[in-house]
Amino acid sequence: MGVFTTATGRRSRSLKSILGGIAVVGASALVLSGCAPAETEEPAGPTEQLSLKIGTILPQSGALAFLGPPEEAGVALAVQEINEADLGITVEAVYRDSGDTTTDTATVSVTDLLSQDVSAIVGAASSGVSFTVIDQIVAAGVVQFSPANTSPDFTTYDDDNLYWRTAPSDLLQGEVLGNLIAEDGAATLGMLVLNDAYGTGLAGALAATFEAAGGEVVAEELFNEGDTSFDAQVSALTAAAPDAIAVITFDQAKVIVPALVGAGYPGSQLYFVDGNLADYSADFEAGLVEGAKGTLPGLDIATLGNFQERLLEVDPELTEFSYAAESYDAVILLALAALAAGSTEGADIAAKLQEVSGGSGDGEKATDFASAAAIILDGGFVDYDGVSGPVTFDENGDPTEATIGVYQYNADNTFSRIN
Repeated sequence: MGVFTTATGRRSRSLKSILGGIAVVGASALVLSGCAPAETEEPAGPTEQLSLKIGTILPQSGALAFLGPPEEAGVALAVQEINEADLGITVEAVYRDSGDTTTDTATVSVTDLLSQDVSAIVGAASSGVSFTVIDQIVAAGVVQFSPANTSPDFTTYDDDNLYWRTAPSDLLQGEVLGNLIAEDGAATLGMLVLNDAYGTGLAGALAATFEAAGGEVVAEELFNEGDTSFDAQVSALTAAAPDAIAVITFDQAKVIVPALVGAGYPGSQLYFVDGNLADYSADFEAGLVEGAKGTLPGLDIATLGNFQERLLEVDPELTEFSYAAESYDAVILLALAALAAGSTEGADIAAKLQEVSGGSGDGEKATDFASAAAIILDGGFVDYDGVSGPVTFDENGDPTEATIGVYQYNADNTFSRIN
């Protein structure tokens, strides 16, 4: 089941209104519709060589630490290629840890980065973590750009136009996952859900779609970040005996999944999400989750030409690649926006992000930094299509187009894309 999601719209960020329609079309393609784009201003462009300093708060520790290496590699690769292009701007990146919501690591990291006068901060990966620092970043007039936040709540957040993301809202992933489970023949569904903005937002979208397809959610069990025992939740879910169980967690899945299977629930009837779709070959017994499925926003990295090879040149030890492309595109877009604005001030960069993504006018297509920068330096408008997809921001800083991949686990507990 292939899924390509398109949302088109023009919304006032001050009003923060959510687009009204979500419809399932064909093979679970979603369409959000809104108003026409406004006119584009004349390009500014740089008058001198720019030096852009960015920071990152990506997970080097905590429940999403498996996402840190590919995300940081994506950032590093973008910085390297921007600097090698030598086209009006150089970028310096300062890498810091985001941790998770059980610590104040992200706050400490943001305070440090702001003291170094960064213009933008890439991260966090966790929606819950981002909500702990977004006010601090926005108050400093700095752009926050997440490659992996999917909570729908960011769409309407009062962020002074400074929060942007290359990952789509979980309104989209939830609908794709709900339709997948229903199409696989499940009539009843259980959900084990991380009790934070990410988990409850995704669970809500999933439940609404599954029920609209005629299914019934017969059990929903919550847990909090930092919990280490899930016996009560596992018992409640297995007692309900649903046809499928959606595991909406981060790396707590390493404990929860074996517990569910150990309690007699078939591993093949489990469904994973972007927060826990990972290689478990070193964690689970062979065959534990064979046949289980999951969803992950983004294009199949195997189809992205030599992008994976370029990432491995930056970090030869990479085994996970989730959100690497979104992280790469975040940095490219920040650099292009700075170039278009002729400024490295946070507000100036933010004012150009929609434009360089192609979301506010008819720009000339470009698929790499060098080509895109050349268009800007020539006095034109650019429409950057990245390795993660077309991107194309609306005025809320959300991508209007997204691909949600469906994956299935193999006998060795690795996963492969099936659409």
